[in-house]
Amino acid sequence: MGDYDDVTAFLGQKGPYFYRTFFLLNTIFISTGFFGLFIVFVGATPPHHCFIPDSGNLSEAWRKAIIPIEVVNGQEEESKCSRYRLDVVRNLSALGYIPGLDVNLTGVEQECCVDGWSYSKDIYQSTIVTEWDLVCDNEWKTPFASSTLFVGFLIGSLLSGQLSDRFGRKKVIFGSLVAQLVSVLIQAFSPSWEVFCIMFTFVGASQISLYISAFVLGTEVLSKSMREVFTTLGAFLHYCIGYMTLPWIAYAMREWRTLLIILSSVPVVYIPLWWFIPESPRWLYSQGRVEEAEAILRDAAKRNRVTAPEVIFKDTELDVASARKNKYSMIDVLRTSNIRCVTLMSLFLWMAVNIGYYGLSLNTSNLSGDPYLNCFLSALTEVPAYVFSTVLLRNCQRRPLLSAFLLIGGGMLFLIQLIPENLQGVAIAVEMVGKFAFTMSFTVVYIYTAEIYPTVVRSAGVGICSSAARIGTIAAPYVIYLGSINKYLPYIIMGSMTVTSSAVNLFLPETFRKELPETVEQMQQCKGLCRKEPRNANILKKGGDTPTILNEFKF
Repeated sequence: MGDYDDVTAFLGQKGPYFYRTFFLLNTIFISTGFFGLFIVFVGATPPHHCFIPDSGNLSEAWRKAIIPIEVVNGQEEESKCSRYRLDVVRNLSALGYIPGLDVNLTGVEQECCVDGWSYSKDIYQSTIVTEWDLVCDNEWKTPFASSTLFVGFLIGSLLSGQLSDRFGRKKVIFGSLVAQLVSVLIQAFSPSWEVFCIMFTFVGASQISLYISAFVLGTEVLSKSMREVFTTLGAFLHYCIGYMTLPWIAYAMREWRTLLIILSSVPVVYIPLWWFIPESPRWLYSQGRVEEAEAILRDAAKRNRVTAPEVIFKDTELDVASARKNKYSMIDVLRTSNIRCVTLMSLFLWMAVNIGYYGLSLNTSNLSGDPYLNCFLSALTEVPAYVFSTVLLRNCQRRPLLSAFLLIGGGMLFLIQLIPENLQGVAIAVEMVGKFAFTMSFTVVYIYTAEIYPTVVRSAGVGICSSAARIGTIAAPYVIYLGSINKYLPYIIMGSMTVTSSAVNLFLPETFRKELPETVEQMQQCKGLCRKEPRNANILKKGGDTPTILNEFKF
């Protein structure tokens, strides 16, 4: 509602009420960093080969020789999915032959791993891969399990806004925390891979619902000056704190079920915050619950040591708010040729950014070196990226900024293919630079998209783009899975999409230091792609500071 900030201006821009809410909501974002990417460790595939039973009195030399040597990506390694026939090897061993000297096994028939697999425990004591043998013919089940989390993201993105609009932001936040606790706990005791995947969908839905609802509550409760910090550095950085903490918890708990039990206890810490985090007075006001909204604002005034007016909301203001209910739907982001071009290009942008960001995040367990350290470094690169992008957003044009980050990210993905095998440290450094660029792109694309769309369809526009982003995240595990065919293939696909999206982005209009459009007619035109359409006299004004769009920005 347009005049809410004017009505509540008596609270000031700072004070204990705002500080407490800012701090408590940000602590909730830390938990989202745990649950979004624990599959990196829970679904890791350790080195493995066919299991060789102890019976048969095979010597150590024969036990080693029974596993064929294959050339994968130019490197010799033991076969993961086959062995020489055990009965033939036993007969040769009984005859006293020595492998490599008396007999050459190259021509011996091979068989699949009929007795199961033997997994290295140098890094992981157990994962879902070792628990249910998700290798060889069942290798596809690991990326499928990862994608169920992102299917949950998609479902949560579509439902959380409607639920919070109906029941309130606070109820959805704490309902999501409880759902997260229960889902992860059940997942920890999953009797099968199928149950694990089903519960992972609930984990994803509750995780994104928690993030979105807390984000929206913060934008509606905090003052204008604190809102900008909350929606950029606050939410993203505290998510990153959880992300950086995750590998250390996983390092201490290397058995996947124990790890999930520990993580399931995290939401319990937040339950007492129910009595300290307020409901959104803005939402209560929009629902006609004026007395409840006033009670919260009077408590806020008391904490900020200011005097609240005798009547905070007037009847006329409530009537105005009711008249401003959004009558637009998601179909309106495709109605005219100009907004349709903006939407289609934005959909591709969001998919490319998300598939690159989550592709690199999920790939940390496949990098050479310690996977725990790699995951920590991957998270650490996001901290300066969020700070740097926030500074640049205040001073730079959005279009060249986003294209530059996408080009750098895509360039790093192509460059990594040229690094020799013996320079793994350089390869990791290049991949981290790519992660840095994708994180910058991730931050910019949120703000940029919200500034392009007019107020009447801004929520719908960003919402449909967010849904497209979830499609990108669902595809990311399968892109990484292609690395089992050729380790460079994921980088080629992600790099090609990113570089292409950086070029597509150049056709979008610039929004830096321009007034936010209120109507579809006031939107700027795409560059060179769409037919010019008649526009109203209310052309966007240039100059002045960039307006804060996050007052009404919802995912």
